[in-house]
Amino acid sequence: MKSFHILLELGYDIKHIGVENAGISDEEVMNFSVREGRIIVTFDSDYGELVYKNGYKPAGVIYLRWREFYPEFPGIFIAHLVETQAIDFDNQFTVIDENRIRQRRIK
Repeated sequence: MKSFHILLELGYDIKHIGVENAGISDEEVMNFSVREGRIIVTFDSDYGELVYKNGYKPAGVIYLRWREFYPEFPGIFIAHLVETQAIDFDNQFTVIDENRIRQRRIK
């Protein structure tokens, strides 16, 4: 939750599904993303299947594959990437692990 609060305090228009809509399915999260034009930030690998096998087209997905990190680190890391314009997350499935960042266009 610390990352959520960091991004919120930095002025990002962010929603926390686990707080606001606890218990909804991944498909419902996808539909929410499509409907509201929101990028999904997740640690759940299932979103790749929903995009590339089931045809969902969210505004973007940021899949974090870190094994160990401090709770605030994802928020700080993502804010840095956005603020420096190092990466465009729109219409991209972005995988971030300890060693690299990979992107694949969501078509």
